[in-house]
Amino acid sequence: MPIADSHVANPGYSPKKREFDVVITDFRLPGMGGMELLENLQNAKPRMPVVMMTSYGNSDTVIGATKRGAFEYLMKPFDMKELIDVVAKAVTSSRLMFKPVAMGTAKAGTTAIIGTSQGMRNVFKEIGRVAPTDASVLIRGETGTGKELIARAIYQHSERSNEAFVAVNCGAIPETLLESELFGHRKGAFTGADMNRIGRLQQADGGTLFLDEIGDMPLSTQVKLLRALQERTIQPLGASEDVKVDVRILAATHQNLEQYIAAGKFREDLFYRLNSVVIHVPPLRERQRDLAELASFFLSKASADFKVEAAPFDNPVLKRLAAVEWPGNVRQLENVVARAVLQAKGRVVTVEDIDGILEESGSSRILQDSDDIEAALRSWVRGVLKKVQKSGENDGHARLISVLETTMISEALKLKNGHQGNVAELLGISRVTLRQRIKALGIGGADDA
Repeated sequence: MPIADSHVANPGYSPKKREFDVVITDFRLPGMGGMELLENLQNAKPRMPVVMMTSYGNSDTVIGATKRGAFEYLMKPFDMKELIDVVAKAVTSSRLMFKPVAMGTAKAGTTAIIGTSQGMRNVFKEIGRVAPTDASVLIRGETGTGKELIARAIYQHSERSNEAFVAVNCGAIPETLLESELFGHRKGAFTGADMNRIGRLQQADGGTLFLDEIGDMPLSTQVKLLRALQERTIQPLGASEDVKVDVRILAATHQNLEQYIAAGKFREDLFYRLNSVVIHVPPLRERQRDLAELASFFLSKASADFKVEAAPFDNPVLKRLAAVEWPGNVRQLENVVARAVLQAKGRVVTVEDIDGILEESGSSRILQDSDDIEAALRSWVRGVLKKVQKSGENDGHARLISVLETTMISEALKLKNGHQGNVAELLGISRVTLRQRIKALGIGGADDA
């Protein structure tokens, strides 16, 4: 993580000689001043996060530095944890801005939104249609579908791509801190506010603010966000003056906001303000056509990350991956593939590797419309037998037969509305035998008719 400090004030410095993730500089420097350095950096690299430090700051210098593109402003003295937190946020912001997002194709060393399925083609069309505008966009989809990548692609294809892209995960920040995180605060605004702090909306001035998991935003913060969107001004906590901001909002959620509105947990007026353009990201189970390409891409990525030679997946492994329901979507697939590559340590990844990882995570649910029922059954049987082996009870046959028979009779009873005569006919056994098995297995819900 290269970090530049104030030695870049050297007039002979060229940003092209070395790449940096973030610049940390003092406001007062010999020769070139911090504000002049900030302007030069913004001209050379408009998206480069710059953190400024000073012992002499006031509201005018804070506002002036922010207007010129400063990512954050630290008042001396500050503790190291505070500096590390700010630098971490700046590096994350830098990564989100500078790392390009490819669409539709998987190339080594890139971050990509992969897919040729109809659902993903629709997503690409929407990105192309909305990116050049300033419209707010609500990105909807289940957890792990890649909503942040969609937001980054919109930003990178927008007219604001040379300005900041600032991301805030509303679900990861405590409710008591989220308002300060978004709008900033003045020194003394609350206990522990020992310095002025620029909010994320102000950091994103001229650029784009991505609000991830906006469904988790508390109602009090929703009110202030709506005002900021309507009036294009914010008021930091403890401040008496408004600050103008020009920010494009991209938001994402996996929540059902309509239900949240009905329950009084989300403001309807904010919903319609954000809902001008909606992009629905399909879950992985609806993207079977994309799964092999996604798996191969993650295989190559994991191989490079872990510096391990990984052979391409064979058909049995791809069939097994295609049979999984993937409740965690693309993110879960990436994690499973990465673990399999690490576990294989250069040998070919097998179906057994995949099954073991899925069983450990409790995510081996199978798609109901999968043709590979036999593979799913084998996976389940293997998991039960492993548990029996660990327990040392050696009753694998009895346990498997009991579960299978109980499931079979229970499902047949449901299908035939509990009528034992019809169930016996369906299963091809006598009613006496059926009654005996129902009693022995302790199955309820049957009518003796």
